[in-house]
Amino acid sequence: MQIQIGQRIEIVYQDKSGKITQRIIDVNGIRNGRIRATCLRNGAPRVFLYNNILAWQPVNKGGAIA
Repeated sequence: MQIQIGQRIEIVYQDKSGKITQRIIDVNGIRNGRIRATCLRNGAPRVFLYNNILAWQPVNKGGAIA
C-alpha cells in the first residue's frame, strides 16, 4: 500500500535532529521523496521526507483508523 494524494494518514516521523513525533496529516502532494501535507495538530502546512516516516496507517476523514 502506498501513500496517496488526498489521503489522511497517521505517521510516526523522525525529524533531522532525531526527535520522533506522531501526527495525523492530510497529504496534499508527493514529489521527489517529499510529502507536502497539512498537519491536523495545528492546521499548518508541513513537508515530510518520505524516508523519515518510520510507520504510517490510513485514517478515515472522521479520525478513526481505516
